[in-house]
Amino acid sequence: MTHAFDQLPFRPADILLPQNCAYDKWSVVACDQYTSQPEYWQRVEESVGSAPSSLRLILPESCLDGPNVETDIMEVNNTMTRYLREDRFKTLPNALIYVERRLEEGQIRRGLVGMVDLEQYDYEPGSGAAIRATEGTVLSRIPPRVAVRKNAPLELPHAMLLADDPRKTVLEPLAGRTGRMELLYDFDLMERGGHITGWKLDTESMELVARALTALADPATFRARYQVADAPVMLFAVGDGNHSLATAKECYERQKRLNPPERWASLPARFALCELVNLHDPALEFEAIHRVLFGVEPVELVAALCAAFPGAHPGGGKGHVLRYVHAGGEGALTIPSPTTQLEVGTLQPFLDQYVKGHGGRIDYIHGEDVARQLARQRGNLAFLLPPMGKDQLFPTVIRDGVLPRKTFSMGHAHDKRFYLEARKIR
Repeated sequence: MTHAFDQLPFRPADILLPQNCAYDKWSVVACDQYTSQPEYWQRVEESVGSAPSSLRLILPESCLDGPNVETDIMEVNNTMTRYLREDRFKTLPNALIYVERRLEEGQIRRGLVGMVDLEQYDYEPGSGAAIRATEGTVLSRIPPRVAVRKNAPLELPHAMLLADDPRKTVLEPLAGRTGRMELLYDFDLMERGGHITGWKLDTESMELVARALTALADPATFRARYQVADAPVMLFAVGDGNHSLATAKECYERQKRLNPPERWASLPARFALCELVNLHDPALEFEAIHRVLFGVEPVELVAALCAAFPGAHPGGGKGHVLRYVHAGGEGALTIPSPTTQLEVGTLQPFLDQYVKGHGGRIDYIHGEDVARQLARQRGNLAFLLPPMGKDQLFPTVIRDGVLPRKTFSMGHAHDKRFYLEARKIR
């Protein structure tokens, strides 16, 4: 069956599922969430207790700069090895898993868990790879993630790929075929994560997926649809986990340097587990990612922002309107005649330069209520950004390359992918 996927960047994998444990304690949210809310991770810690959990196999992003990061990484790798030795996992060979995630608001988001070929993925701006990053990759964020992954025997994915499939040919037909599939899990997720159900695809369903993806990847259809001549096909965009997938790519490239080319195809590190989602899934909503600055003088920063752009003025107007909040109040600043398509493209380069020259720290916050709450603290400043339309994503990446980092979020923080499946990478 794998041969049907041989020319595709997405394919079945030997997927590991935990066994003999409580899934509601095993499964925790993506490590790059709640970075400025340590109380969230403390609640998770208390909920998990001593139970087997993916919490012990990941390192929350807020810990990457911590004083004990090397010890924490060693503990993660040791726990992975121990879980393997204890037969904590069962293996689903050559499998795809169809997932239905019922979100807290009641919508059902559909996904398909498999692995991607990292030879067909590139995060460099202007890449012609079949799988492309949607945001600019911050190279300084790769080494600490490589430190976590490079010696790890397992990967647990939170990367989500997007397919631009308006006719709903890949995932949606699987909803009517679950009666033919093996039910793998069905449980409530912690901390407002909703409910998740997963089925192992039967052979016929896998063949249908392969045919649908092959049709989406047809070069003539692709070029006609996006009105681009002689452009390489972009089949998938990385929706969530851009830096996670970039880290997997870097680890694979390191393995390539240590092995002759004839061995590259058999390297476990060549592939990365992820979940495929249709961009046109009604349950998939793009949320804005707001900017919160810590340790700055808000009034001075806003004044500097106004001075950095000719014709910028307080209040609303024609152009990019940047709304902000701080302990002294809130307001807006209009940048006329912007040179970028999105407000974040105007704001982000300025903030990067300002922090570099004046100090402070930027965090990327999901949810306006959380951003406003953080902005009430003295020395903090929040910029509240509008969401990007889903229909802008593929055409923008195809024509202009990657978006500014943290341009959009696929849903609220509690809607993000929860760790559940795993795969051996060594």
